[in-house]
Amino acid sequence: MVERREQIVAAALELLEADGREAMSMRSIAERVGVRAPSLYKHFPDKAAVELELTVIGLTAMTEALEAAEPGLLSCARAYRNFALARPHLYRLTTTNPLPRSLLPEGLEDRAAGPILRAMHGRADLARAVWAFAHGMVMLELDGRFPPGADLEPAWIAGCTTFQPRPVHRR
Repeated sequence: MVERREQIVAAALELLEADGREAMSMRSIAERVGVRAPSLYKHFPDKAAVELELTVIGLTAMTEALEAAEPGLLSCARAYRNFALARPHLYRLTTTNPLPRSLLPEGLEDRAAGPILRAMHGRADLARAVWAFAHGMVMLELDGRFPPGADLEPAWIAGCTTFQPRPVHRR
């Protein structure tokens, strides 16, 4: 039973990464696994449940990429961008839908936020702003909104520099 479930998830991931979310129907997943579509429902109640599994895979892989980066915001930003560019369809599935927090493995969301939060010295406000900047930059790049051949490294450096925590001076 577990083996078939893993085959279904693997097939869904292959379809997603090859051709995007639209290519990942229950019928196409079933064809890839070599079963009839109704058989999938013995393992998953619906397509949303399959997508949840892929979201967990994506969030875990992105987290591992961030954790493997050198300490510091620019390294985290580069790891984030590299993950998104290497796995754009998984990135989109993981980051562009409402996050089903109550269904995620315990601690995964906190672990995913950890590297950027550490780079921001625990400042959740700055970590959220950095994530919004990085996500926006990546989505614009994935959507082809920058001019062809544009050197985006200076924009990433400028954004990361802007978000670096500064000492708070109190009067």
